[in-house]
Amino acid sequence: MKQLKLFELKPSANSRKKKFIRGRGHGSGNGKTSGRGHKGQKARSGGKIRLGSEGGQMPLFRKVPKRGFKNINKKNIVAINLSHLNIFEENSVIDFENLKNKGLISKIRDGIKILGNGELKLNKNFKIKANYFSKNALNKIKKAGCIADVV
Repeated sequence: MKQLKLFELKPSANSRKKKFIRGRGHGSGNGKTSGRGHKGQKARSGGKIRLGSEGGQMPLFRKVPKRGFKNINKKNIVAINLSHLNIFEENSVIDFENLKNKGLISKIRDGIKILGNGELKLNKNFKIKANYFSKNALNKIKKAGCIADVV
């Protein structure tokens, strides 16, 4: 078997296509207007047509009615129910770090809100630190003898 040398390598037949040269006269097969046709916007230099353009016709995205409202000041608040807080040990401080360690939240955006769904077990004393508390949650926390701290 003959050993192949690096300088003997060459591409296979018809694998490399010759670049098509435009605007070099009639003999080249693409002279005169260089494949751009006669006049018009696309024949001019820099004559690009923007996306969604339909000539003189009203573009579709302008015809379709616009609906709704996007509030740019919206706050993304993570909500946690009181019933989820029973997994913590007694006399522990419940804050973002501890909630993340227990897997109750993955990331915080604009704050944490404690909701009043469920009950806190009465034998545990917590110090709960959150950005927001519902009225129902505050009542249940005080009734259970825990401390609610607004951060």
